[in-house]
Amino acid sequence: MNRTCFNTDLSEKDIGKKVTLIGWVSKKRNLGSIIFIDLRDRSGIIQVMVKDSEKMPDIHNEYIISVLGTVSKRETPNPKMKTGSIEIIAENIDIINTAKLTPMIIADETDALEDTRLKYRYLDLRRPMMQNYLDVRHKIKMAVHSYLNENRFIEVETPILTLSTPEGARDYLVPSRVHHGKFYALPQSPQLFKQLLMIGGIERYYQIARCFRDEDLRADRQPDFTQIDIETSFLDQNQFITMMEGLIQKIFKETIDFDVKLPLRRIPYKEAMDNYGSDKPDTRFDIKLHDLSGVFNETTFNGFKNVETIRGISIKGVASSTSRKVIDELTLEAKKFGLGGIVVLKKENDILNGSFTKFLSEKEMNGLEDEFKLENNDVVIFAAGNYNRLCPLLGALRCKYARELGLIKPNTYDLLWVVDFPLFERDVESGNITSTHHPFTRPRDEDLKYLETDPTKVLSYAYDIVINGYEAGGGSLRIYDQDVQKQIFKTLGLSDEDVKRKFGFFVDAFQYGTPPHAGMAFGLDRLTMILGGTDNIRDVIAFPKNLSAVCPMSGAPNVVDDSQLNDLGIAVTDKEE
Repeated sequence: MNRTCFNTDLSEKDIGKKVTLIGWVSKKRNLGSIIFIDLRDRSGIIQVMVKDSEKMPDIHNEYIISVLGTVSKRETPNPKMKTGSIEIIAENIDIINTAKLTPMIIADETDALEDTRLKYRYLDLRRPMMQNYLDVRHKIKMAVHSYLNENRFIEVETPILTLSTPEGARDYLVPSRVHHGKFYALPQSPQLFKQLLMIGGIERYYQIARCFRDEDLRADRQPDFTQIDIETSFLDQNQFITMMEGLIQKIFKETIDFDVKLPLRRIPYKEAMDNYGSDKPDTRFDIKLHDLSGVFNETTFNGFKNVETIRGISIKGVASSTSRKVIDELTLEAKKFGLGGIVVLKKENDILNGSFTKFLSEKEMNGLEDEFKLENNDVVIFAAGNYNRLCPLLGALRCKYARELGLIKPNTYDLLWVVDFPLFERDVESGNITSTHHPFTRPRDEDLKYLETDPTKVLSYAYDIVINGYEAGGGSLRIYDQDVQKQIFKTLGLSDEDVKRKFGFFVDAFQYGTPPHAGMAFGLDRLTMILGGTDNIRDVIAFPKNLSAVCPMSGAPNVVDDSQLNDLGIAVTDKEE
């Protein structure tokens, strides 16, 4: 087992060299007197030729073997392999360990469903593409450590067992054995602690932090995840964003050798919503939302009167494929966003067609054609209603059509900042004022005057970095003025008792000389997903949960012994429906 190198360390310059390699048998091809073996280690695959098959032990796929042999030039090179110009002429092969027939093909093109892959994750991880995802993840972390160290940041760990505080999602709770009836919470983020580190004079902090949120899952979300957590003192928004752009530039260069051009664009939140229907806009394709209020300013259709907004998009070249079934699906999608319906019109034979045209005047139909510069076979989709429901619907539809029509150029990266977020948002159902991000986000100085008169007008020093339509990170300048913080709590309807109960230790600390500070967190999992070239966050986590928040491999979560529950003073009862 005296391995001399990894497989892909070898090249044509090593021809004639005697080596010992160790790895898994990826494939065996028996050509009679000659046998070829694809030997796989973490670095990649190399071909082994066995000229005397009678001397080779009986081996099968996924056996671990040691090969002693000589590097030779391949008669038929394989340009798809890093080692495709060479092979190993085997002199001796030893079996280090055997393997059962695996329940899945161990290759990039596997036959396994995701449930099988997650159940046998240790086998799934042998696939080269899976190892590449983890390698990308590692390179991102190394770039982060290097850049932040160069910029005088220090890494500080914050508690995993902490106090339950309201941060937008449900906490994972941990019962205390010593203090019966009391619970720790797993951190949704290190938000409070990293701000306390600024009060503690650390000035520049970072952490590759584990975070936990008990919320419904989706393709780009996990219950336990990792973020690159950063906080600084004495930097304004421009200085901080500039520093973070340098970090992103280094990550892209050292991970995938891509040159990010700086500075990145900055798009105000309102502009992002108006034009793209999303606060994480993908601008790699040219489908934009249009405000149609001017087109319908004289409408006689009751559904378009006295509405908050009327907006739409046009899609080129899809009229012929937009069937009744497609229109019904679009209507159903609108209802998911809380809208009564959606209008779909098609331009065919120089005429705008659709059942809704009976409600339109000739002036309005001409206005639609002019607004969207419609051509034959184009479709226009529009609706009326609440801005915060309608814009996201149209934003989702523009992305859907872009994917289906192949409008997004592959292997491209679209990076931008979204800035000037509203500090507050009003719940559509209850009408209550809530924080858009968290109650410690600093309002813009020029908007402080609206805190008491109209809080929805207040914008914040908040910023998100968006990559290819994903929110890859976000943060803000933080409140450091006690009077402003009290006013924010008051606007949110929190009493002094509420504040003390939920944030007491944190608010107390602000009385002892709090520096102006700013921070953000990058989602390590999402960054890896984007740079690794997958749209599934489970691909880039070694041992992820499925969409039911279950680990098919270990079986977690599962029941525990009654004795463990008794130690904690906990009894499990049937959940009320």
